[in-house]
Amino acid sequence: MRTRRFLLSSAAGLAAVSQFAWARPRHAKHAAHAAAASGAPVEAPVTGAPANTPIGPLDTVARWACIIDFNTGATLLEKAADERMPPSSLTKMMTAYIVFGMLKTGRLHLDQTLPVSERAWRMQGSKMFVPLGESVAVSDLIEGMLIQSGNDACIVLAEGVAGSEEQFVNMMNQEAPKIGVNNSHFMNCTGWPADGHYMTARDVATVALHLIRDYPEYYHYFSAMDYTYNKIKQGNRNVLVDKGLADGLKTGHTDAGGYGLCASSNRNGNRIIMAINGTASSNERAHEGERLLGWAFANFENVTLFKRGQVIDRMPVWMGTAPDVALVSTRDVVMTLPHGWQQRSHIGVDYQSPAVAPVTAGQALGALVLSNPGMQDVRLELVAQNGVPRLGLLGRAMARLGHAPGGHG
Repeated sequence: MRTRRFLLSSAAGLAAVSQFAWARPRHAKHAAHAAAASGAPVEAPVTGAPANTPIGPLDTVARWACIIDFNTGATLLEKAADERMPPSSLTKMMTAYIVFGMLKTGRLHLDQTLPVSERAWRMQGSKMFVPLGESVAVSDLIEGMLIQSGNDACIVLAEGVAGSEEQFVNMMNQEAPKIGVNNSHFMNCTGWPADGHYMTARDVATVALHLIRDYPEYYHYFSAMDYTYNKIKQGNRNVLVDKGLADGLKTGHTDAGGYGLCASSNRNGNRIIMAINGTASSNERAHEGERLLGWAFANFENVTLFKRGQVIDRMPVWMGTAPDVALVSTRDVVMTLPHGWQQRSHIGVDYQSPAVAPVTAGQALGALVLSNPGMQDVRLELVAQNGVPRLGLLGRAMARLGHAPGGHG
């Protein structure tokens, strides 16, 4: 028999469900204060086609956009997030991912020097001005690539790692699907306009997530304010980093793709990642990025519903030595939800009842289901906290008559 039980179906149910480890919700005025503290220009109306969010449409001038929560992976905003777009220098985030991987495995070292080829020296666009015929330290090249957005630095790194840019790009295309970047294709390591070179806003956000999660020891390169090389000082082009509103990651611009930005910010232990592209100017990119990042922090919170191993429900057991078994999650159940979610959310369990003994500890028996208007239902596996052996022959016979413990006739 399929059993569905609601543990929480309205705000009135909060007091009755004492086992939940609720995070304190912020009220609307607190959200407003948070937005003001972030410096987000909330007073100016924004035109353009709206983005989809769990709390309703939101206007944005960005042509492509995706905002996700770092800890839960929840999508907070999306607009043409899976549409292919010219990524410009946002490409360099994937280049950095490959380079950081080489550093972590010891195949590359920060103090190692790499030679500057004529191809790298002649590379146009943004540059760190590497000298032809000389060698440059990997640490300098990384800073030149991420702070100054140096196309020349990218070529030197690509040639030093793989022998040629073409071979390095093959590495990018092979690695991308392994981290969930499934709708991107790279033709170069710089983001220079090229037919067949594209990413999506969601893929850009995904690369950012993996840069932070997989290589935290190198993430600091994205937050440097400026860098001087060859007696030329250049500032970080990410205005949100300069304002202290974000600690990374990258900007980009091409005529075809407009002005783009991928930013990440950590406030009170909650990290948000934002990718936007297709704004009309660097000023519009900065203001829209600031506004959307402030909106995300002001409207969502991470809530711990259950702790790992906490009993969520008890499930009847047929022909077992115990009448029921505790259902638990194998990890903390943390969700990203809109403020005021308690008034709208439904939390329940879904399982096929009863379980038939023997039941083993850790056996998957059902699911915790969370429903919230505007969001897809989330299902999380529930398992048996402990084993329940099967009754012996006599016990099973008595259970059928309804006399033995654990019998459910």
